[in-house]
Amino acid sequence: MKYILLLLFAYPILINAQQKLKPTNSYKITYWRSADGKPKEDRNPVILITSSNQNLITTASIFDGNGRYPFEQSIIEKPSNILFQIADLNKTTQIATADSTTISKQVIEVTNETKVILGYTCKKATTVVNSNRIDLWFTTDAGIKAAPTVLGQNLGLVLEQVRNGNSYLTATSIKEVKSTDIKEFKEIKSKVINQLDYKDLLWKSRFTTLKVFENETINFIDKPQSNDSIFRFAGGTVIARKVKFPSVQNSQNVFVDLIEQSNGDAYDRTGSVFIIPTDKKISLMDALQNSVKVLPIYDNGNGKQYQGVVPTENYDPVIELMRFFTPFGVGKYNNLKLKDKNWAEQVYYRQDISELFPMVNGKEVWVVVFIGNYDKGGHKVSLNITLHNGGRQKPEQEIIKPLFNTTNVMEMAGQEYATMFSTDKGLELSFKLDKDVKDAKLRYITTGHGGWGNGDEFVPKKNTIWLDGKEAFSFTPWRQDCGSYRLSNPASGNFETGLSSSDLSRSNWCPGTVTNPNFISLGDLKAGTHTLKVTIPMGKPEGGSSSAWNVSGVLIGKE
Repeated sequence: MKYILLLLFAYPILINAQQKLKPTNSYKITYWRSADGKPKEDRNPVILITSSNQNLITTASIFDGNGRYPFEQSIIEKPSNILFQIADLNKTTQIATADSTTISKQVIEVTNETKVILGYTCKKATTVVNSNRIDLWFTTDAGIKAAPTVLGQNLGLVLEQVRNGNSYLTATSIKEVKSTDIKEFKEIKSKVINQLDYKDLLWKSRFTTLKVFENETINFIDKPQSNDSIFRFAGGTVIARKVKFPSVQNSQNVFVDLIEQSNGDAYDRTGSVFIIPTDKKISLMDALQNSVKVLPIYDNGNGKQYQGVVPTENYDPVIELMRFFTPFGVGKYNNLKLKDKNWAEQVYYRQDISELFPMVNGKEVWVVVFIGNYDKGGHKVSLNITLHNGGRQKPEQEIIKPLFNTTNVMEMAGQEYATMFSTDKGLELSFKLDKDVKDAKLRYITTGHGGWGNGDEFVPKKNTIWLDGKEAFSFTPWRQDCGSYRLSNPASGNFETGLSSSDLSRSNWCPGTVTNPNFISLGDLKAGTHTLKVTIPMGKPEGGSSSAWNVSGVLIGKE
């Protein structure tokens, strides 16, 4: 840790009420936070060190050498009023930025209201910051100018700051200290970078980023080329990489971030980010590397065979992290101009997958992206997974069990479309629990497909979940907000009605968006074998067109 202040000598002098402070001396002022204006003991109060040539704003933990990385401090240089922000990202990395206008451009109105704080008569000043009303109670009787935040540095000594009338920062003590000048201040100035870079580096230091893919192509060609770390399958429509997840004890907020743009394909396509379970004898990786024929078959009697969609003794289906849909040609087809339409250059998808993290905590797993397309140019994607400390202890032992996934991620290698819902049996499976499971939930993602007027893409259909022969939940998945994403769809067709194809409501998906999972409560489940069934009244084929439903389900609960 690099200390901003050196040597605060140990004989502090407690300042008496209304005592005039000496501008040439140094003072340590402690501020406690509260919600009612009655300061209670603060475990990590704000510390203000003010001297003749600068004010330092920090916290007690940082000041005492116990700051938790990354941490940030501020220095206001006098009399220039230049604000320096200094961030310690870790033990060895410190960055800084400088702002010469923030303090001088503050618009603050002084009122006639007064009150006494620490024996000093204070006036009230007000300002507005990002729609928040800030009241500053300051005194000119102390003879110095300083504040516990960047606001009001030129008013006098700010002894209390109140945000929106309910968040207080109040001075509780003022002590004179003997100190040397701020050491390493010249070194800090040499570390100054522009504000955008500073904010970006500080922000990224607050979480862990696992970079999975960067600007990779997902397309359809005869002989897709893999390398030592990124593997391409199913004509290039599937890319896979092994990722090592860190082992953490506290709960984590975990997100999938994916950026996509067209590299030639103009259509809205199904996309999926998933992981491949490999703890049984057979996995999807065996099929990707060899043939879809190695996958176990699900047969519900409708005359078709569906590969790898439900678990068996030797196989688990893939676990879907995020279902997404590419827009119509974003990026590549932005040359298709329409008046007052400023097309997006790419689409950004972000999905919270925290509930699935215990399954990968500390493990190395296959992370995969699929986009179904038959285009040589295809799509460009970048994928990161970010881990953010949730601040809570690890919860009870989690049960995460893959149950089904009908999305034919090996579509271009012969995997059957999900048309099993053409019969009343639909999708039916059994699963075994070795222990009782509390508060079981089904993480269920569903989207309907069939892109013509009577296809299930455009016709609402009820989804029903059955557990052990009884209806557990039913709903009709439907999205009516697709028109909100028009600017991501430059190649969308336009109709005589004035609507675009990307405007149309769909069975739980829109071009250029993520489809969120539903969490369906299944109650407490006893150890033993259970059955689960999904039924959907899928529409009949017309000509050469047929509907399909891509559904995935993962059982989540606690032991």
